[in-house]
Amino acid sequence: MSFGEIFIWELLGTAALILLGAGVVANTVLKKSLGFNGGWLLVNIGWGFAVFVGASISHPTGAHINPAVTIGLLSAGNSDFGWGLAPAYFLGQMIGAILGATLAWAAYKLQFDTHDDPGGTRGIFCTGPTVPNYAWNLVTEIIATFVLVFWILLSPAADVDTDGVPNFGNSALGYAAVAFVVISIGASLGGPTGYAINPARDLGPRIAYALLPIKGKGSPEWNYSWVPVVGPIVGAILAGLLYQALPVS
Repeated sequence: MSFGEIFIWELLGTAALILLGAGVVANTVLKKSLGFNGGWLLVNIGWGFAVFVGASISHPTGAHINPAVTIGLLSAGNSDFGWGLAPAYFLGQMIGAILGATLAWAAYKLQFDTHDDPGGTRGIFCTGPTVPNYAWNLVTEIIATFVLVFWILLSPAADVDTDGVPNFGNSALGYAAVAFVVISIGASLGGPTGYAINPARDLGPRIAYALLPIKGKGSPEWNYSWVPVVGPIVGAILAGLLYQALPVS
């Protein structure tokens, strides 16, 4: 698969992921939305099935939609696409994340305009800790991402097809299985930081939030922005290295 093809499919899949993921958070946060006060469970389910939709769309590239997945596969030696094509994945994921966040804002523009706490809308787009402590927040993101990437590497179809595209997901459930894992991570490990577990998922929408014309919006909190980028990368590398050390590799 060419650089351009990877870029397009990852962009489309990640845009769908963020559109639906940020959309479910907007639905629960913005007061003039029918989902207002829908709660953490609705957010977890929405994000989980946003992964299902995004992964299904980007199936031709192996459905990464997450730089941590790309890095995890490379670290595990479980991919034939190599570091030379990794930038195509990363660019598609980042630009797709910004696009998806922008579309989510457009879908809820009237609700943003009439929301009585515009300064508190950052959480619709990106994550933040409930108890700020960057070292421990980093640990949370490392652990949560490790769970996701390690599961992908050990899943029944975690192999590489003849075109060098990695396939993962339970053979019966397909990408729905990944959605269940994400819902489980959110329900179990998402409370401390909001479980970014995806550098593009957090940084792309954070950039969009900084640029979008949301009246009265708060700070993008750039001082925290490195945690949901570095944590998932470290977690993915650790998952890949452990996978290599196991007999299955």
